[in-house]
Amino acid sequence: MSSHSSPLDLPVHDLMHRPGEMREHAFEFDSPERLGEGVVAVQQGEPISVDVRLEGLHDGILVTADVQTAATGECVRCLDPVTVPIEVEIQELFAYSPDEAFDFAVHDDYVDLEPVVRDAVVLALPFQPVCRPDCPGLDPETGAKLADEPDRTPREVLDPRWAALQDFTTETTQNPPGA
Repeated sequence: MSSHSSPLDLPVHDLMHRPGEMREHAFEFDSPERLGEGVVAVQQGEPISVDVRLEGLHDGILVTADVQTAATGECVRCLDPVTVPIEVEIQELFAYSPDEAFDFAVHDDYVDLEPVVRDAVVLALPFQPVCRPDCPGLDPETGAKLADEPDRTPREVLDPRWAALQDFTTETTQNPPGA
């Protein structure tokens, strides 16, 4: 017999094969591992809140959940620390028969929400988090934070590939050629 010690293993024996029966459950647990590998991630030990509704259907258990947590990392523009609230909604059918399950099935009268919650949270992480939408970033030459110098006028940085054209000017004459 398998052990169901994870807070994400929810017993559903009372709902199985009882269409129309429903139960709601709210719980919080600490992330057992780091979720995400990018610039921002939910760190191991970060609290994750789950409000879940379990509904018995003819062919399985419908799980609807709201998941909330926070991810931490760095602003991609200025490298300041950022905390990003993560809120995701999940709806997944756990089939009674593994043969009928597209992705998930009820096992030993339990539904395991761990892969569903993990995948939803990781997919909700921003690809390029910023500390604020108008973050000016860093000076490309000095590395100084542009937000610390609000009166500074930005310099135009020329692409070195166009440097040969910098001295090129067009001459305008009063008389067009051939006149």
